[in-house]
Amino acid sequence: MDKHSSYDSMMGAMVSEETRTASSTTMRGPAAATDASPASGTRAWTTRLIVLGIVLAALNLRPAITSLGALLEEVRDGLGMSGSVAGVLTSVPPLCFAVFGVMAPRLARRFGPGAVVCAGMVAITAGLLIRPYAGSTPAFLVASALALMGIAVSNVLMPVIVKRWFPDRVGTMTGLYSMALALGTSTAAAVTVPLTDALGGNWQSGLAVWAALAAAAVLPWIPFVRDRRAPSAEAPARERVPALRITRSRTAWALAVFFGLQATAAYITMGWMAQIFRDAGVPASTAGLLLAVTMVMGVPLAFVIPRVATRLPHQGPIALVLGVCGLAGYAGLYFAPAAGAWAWAVLLGISNCAFPLALTMVGMRARTGAGVAQLSAFAQSTGYLISIPGPLLVGVLYQHSGGWGLPIALMTALMIPQMAMGVLAGRNRTVEEEAAR
Repeated sequence: MDKHSSYDSMMGAMVSEETRTASSTTMRGPAAATDASPASGTRAWTTRLIVLGIVLAALNLRPAITSLGALLEEVRDGLGMSGSVAGVLTSVPPLCFAVFGVMAPRLARRFGPGAVVCAGMVAITAGLLIRPYAGSTPAFLVASALALMGIAVSNVLMPVIVKRWFPDRVGTMTGLYSMALALGTSTAAAVTVPLTDALGGNWQSGLAVWAALAAAAVLPWIPFVRDRRAPSAEAPARERVPALRITRSRTAWALAVFFGLQATAAYITMGWMAQIFRDAGVPASTAGLLLAVTMVMGVPLAFVIPRVATRLPHQGPIALVLGVCGLAGYAGLYFAPAAGAWAWAVLLGISNCAFPLALTMVGMRARTGAGVAQLSAFAQSTGYLISIPGPLLVGVLYQHSGGWGLPIALMTALMIPQMAMGVLAGRNRTVEEEAAR
């Protein structure tokens, strides 16, 4: 297939560029050179393995969520959930990402980023295997939290690993990672319902099958478990640079709020969009495909947007374009959800590509690997905290209003500050500069 051939050629290109990366980092100064030293000193197979590990990890960062979204009605019926409790369930991912994501930099300093990501993939595998057979709503939530804990630490460490191993190709590698993430998201949304039907219509089997993909993602990270160097790939960062007070940076706060609002929109979409279409009269299988279309839009765009963003002095215009697409998609859901369903799915899929844009800006708004680690943890943990009420409010508004008018109005209103924060976060400056002032 074309996707596989392009992926193979990309990995080959990265390996061939190792020598050029090493020489260019020595020309750019000690900070750049130390960030790149592990990648420049490894053999070709090691670079290929880390690329494979990044791709497989990214494929597993959303199926735990979108597979549940596709079967939410069946899970609610099977466990006896109310609409409000289902809203809590859709709020669990950002809560776990906020709580566990902030631990990622400290764990990476102690055990090494490779070991933490490997453990994260193990946690995802265990959580996905356990939760369908938990037997009660509380146990289902606990098992989901285990999987989401693994996703949370991997979420934070992916930009750090990209900055560490590929400092001269942040846009390309962020694009590859984001593209794989979008592919995993859309695949889970598209095939969970038909896969469940093929397995006898048992929703437990339809959810548990995704543990196999997570188990495969453990393997490439095993060789890196004993690599306990700091994320910046050198001696402890505090010995080389002053402590970064990230909360003093306006850009860090703007990026955190932008991340939180785009996450709110994304988790509302993943958790509720299929249900919106089903309530409008769209068959369940078609609603799953519509959700898949929304997610699959991120496959090509998640690769293109980071590459474009790294070439622009200001990423704000990209945030504005994505926001306008979101506003148009919400308007369509309100006025003609079934009649224009495919168009709204496409527009909301474009809008959801604010996620790879946010990840790219994390890598661009800090100069060093240590700065990226702090900014990634701060922006993602704070952002996911901000996003927690959104899916819950949608569930409450839906249950008490008896329709989707108020929830869609909420989604529309949140898009305006998202666009504004994207403009502020896109300015050409670094958190180190702002914190120093």
